[in-house]
Amino acid sequence: MADGVTSGVEEFQHAGGGIDAGHGFPFGLPFEGSLNDGPAFAGADAPTEEDLYRCVHCGLCLSACPTYVETRLETESPRGRIALMKAVHEGRTGISDRLVSHWELCLQCRACEAVCPSGVPYGRLMEHTRAQVRQNQLQSPQLNRLSRLFLRAALPHNRRLRIAGHLMRIYQRSGVQRLLRRSGILQVLPGDLGAMENQMPVMGDRFFAPTGRAFPATGERRMTVGLLSGCVMPMMQGDAMRAAVRVLQRNGCEVVTPVNQGCCGALNLHAGDLEIGRQMARRNIDAFRAAGVDAIVTASAGCGSSMKEYGDLLQNDPEYAATSREFAAKTRDITEFLAELPLDPPRAELTWLVTMQDPCHLAHAQRITEAPRKVLTSIQGLDLREMAESSLCCGSAGFYSLIQRDMSQRLQSRKVGNALATGAAVIASANPGCMAQLQQGLRNAGSETRVMHVVEILDAAYRAENPPP
Repeated sequence: MADGVTSGVEEFQHAGGGIDAGHGFPFGLPFEGSLNDGPAFAGADAPTEEDLYRCVHCGLCLSACPTYVETRLETESPRGRIALMKAVHEGRTGISDRLVSHWELCLQCRACEAVCPSGVPYGRLMEHTRAQVRQNQLQSPQLNRLSRLFLRAALPHNRRLRIAGHLMRIYQRSGVQRLLRRSGILQVLPGDLGAMENQMPVMGDRFFAPTGRAFPATGERRMTVGLLSGCVMPMMQGDAMRAAVRVLQRNGCEVVTPVNQGCCGALNLHAGDLEIGRQMARRNIDAFRAAGVDAIVTASAGCGSSMKEYGDLLQNDPEYAATSREFAAKTRDITEFLAELPLDPPRAELTWLVTMQDPCHLAHAQRITEAPRKVLTSIQGLDLREMAESSLCCGSAGFYSLIQRDMSQRLQSRKVGNALATGAAVIASANPGCMAQLQQGLRNAGSETRVMHVVEILDAAYRAENPPP
């Protein structure tokens, strides 16, 4: 074994880690050619030493990491991936396809952060590492194609995204999709197009759109809040967005949806496209600052996580450094916001059996687990039953299900099985990607169990107070 590889193993063992026989470890991989083949980390967006060397390889992250839980491979654990980052940073190897494959299998669920005693900012490390991969044009073909066709060509452009959503809805509702799937044509399409079509999110009956108008508070106005519309959630879960508006109104909030807002940038940032992610952040900061709101509320856990980190993202931008921190401080997940008010409890009963699925970027990135449960248990008659591994990733992870289908489906089956074991009629969540992933998994399992956003359930309880005649 080459000296650099040997020293890497010894360093890992000295730090207190162990190597499970047959499970592999990054520095035990048979690198092809010189260890210095491939580009190094470079530039302002490279992972920093301060972040890299917080990891002491204690291994507490292993049992929390979905890909390690599924594979038992060190290469697919947070400390293994960080060890690969260190090897590149120290010049013991360059960025290669093999290293990239381990980084791309990461869901960026940040469960490791929630259990890390050293405070390793793993999400930031992975975003900056992927930025280096992207900068050197070493993304996998699948991710590169998705970046060009979706992350850059659609997400930053509200009009294009909405047109694409309408075309997808026509395709799904007109009978064309059903006809093509029955014909078998999709199975013989070149590349992975057929499989990607099968993963296509289902568009909702009615889209939600930011209008700039103010929705008045019910009763005395307590404050004015700005609601993030975002990108895909208004098209997939428009009903949840409308429920969010009604719930906020009921709790004394005037609600505005600034028309100039757009995608929060989370998906681009996760893919390492920091340049476009920063552009998206600036647009949202400008839109909500102009609206003059007291708080910024989001019904998407993934969006809230990224928006709360705009201060870090734009810390070196002299024009936006201060305003990005102010924006982040005002941002609240809707369940967090309602629990803090506190919310006005419904006066009608809702005798539903519900289980809660914790979205990763709510539970791990934002460390919010009690708020959605507090909202649900405010409803009289509701029976909340906890599922096993509620905060283990469902496998959605934004666009992950499109490029890492095997791992995504393994985690989907695991999550759906845990949910169905509770006997619940409704699975509550607080993130659009999780909801879509669960709905697909339930269809595959032949289950009629419903998936609803937490605020949809609360809204149903409010509306039951005055049932239609």
